[in-house]
Amino acid sequence: MTELLGLTGQLRLVGVALIVMGLVHAALPRILGWPADLRASSLLTRQVSYAHLFFIALTCTLLGTLPLAFAPALLAGAPLPTFLLCAQTLFWGLRWIMQFAYFSPRLWRGDRLRTAGHGALAVLWTWVTMVFATATVHALG
Repeated sequence: MTELLGLTGQLRLVGVALIVMGLVHAALPRILGWPADLRASSLLTRQVSYAHLFFIALTCTLLGTLPLAFAPALLAGAPLPTFLLCAQTLFWGLRWIMQFAYFSPRLWRGDRLRTAGHGALAVLWTWVTMVFATATVHALG
């Protein structure tokens, strides 16, 4: 149990969470009601939406595979792994900012499920960003 609380364990848990997030994207269109919303859109808009969703899912999965499979190597302090940690910190930190600065509260206020989702994602992106930031500081020594 204490192994999961250490930085290596936290990196691996973040990796699992990001892989799960990538897999959740398979159900996301139904959860968000995309088929009905996109029905009135052009074929190009529908296809671009689903193509972007696929690549976001793939990105989450690949970015999660790095800390899951290579946590000790990421913490070793070598230039490439340290750069990858910096990049992940920036990427997920920007996602955290988007959670508050981009998505309108009108999308979730007054809806219990969406409010819970907003809160859960805010916590998730905070944790993910903080783990990568802590790992970056550790790797920089």
